[in-house]
Amino acid sequence: KEYRRQRQMCIRDSTMPEAAHREFWKDLQPIANCFKPDAKPEVYLPDAASDDLSLYVPFTETVSSRPLWISPSENRWCDILLARSAGLVNRHYHPHEVFAYTLSGKWGYLEHEWTATAGDFVYETPGEGHTLVAYEHEQPMRVFFIVKGPLIWLDEQGEPDGYFDVHSYIAMCRAHYEKIGLGAAHIDTCLLYTSDAADDTPC
Repeated sequence: KEYRRQRQMCIRDSTMPEAAHREFWKDLQPIANCFKPDAKPEVYLPDAASDDLSLYVPFTETVSSRPLWISPSENRWCDILLARSAGLVNRHYHPHEVFAYTLSGKWGYLEHEWTATAGDFVYETPGEGHTLVAYEHEQPMRVFFIVKGPLIWLDEQGEPDGYFDVHSYIAMCRAHYEKIGLGAAHIDTCLLYTSDAADDTPC
């Protein structure tokens, strides 16, 4: 509780967690009360695109997801999508926008002419259906996604055939982490319910 109070009031032992030395802004002081009273705390997650495969939850037979941040109330999540070789996420439709930034590897959608590689950004407009494919590449496909659910699964005719939302995602992660011994509660460190959430170890 004391840690959370200090964090939310921006009280630090020094001017910054890492002291500046020669930087031109080294004497600049942090904002005394940087969080508004009802603001949620920040999330800092080192090594988000970790090589630790136990953190990645199988999404399909060939693609896995590492959850970084989950908001059940907004039906939204951030994750690192990973395919270590050729991969597929079957056709689906997004009623809301999606953002993607490519960290490594090569991927695309069967329905578009572009192919994304490291450094490429993608904005998916609401109302788009597509089939995600990962290519064979010297580096695994790692893509940072910001998703607002649900995904609507589509059949071969492009008609709705089920859904996947934030609650489906949480349940999938709980089952995986319990199965491999990390414990179902591991996913709770990603969940953003209230201003008291995410105050310990991130995912």
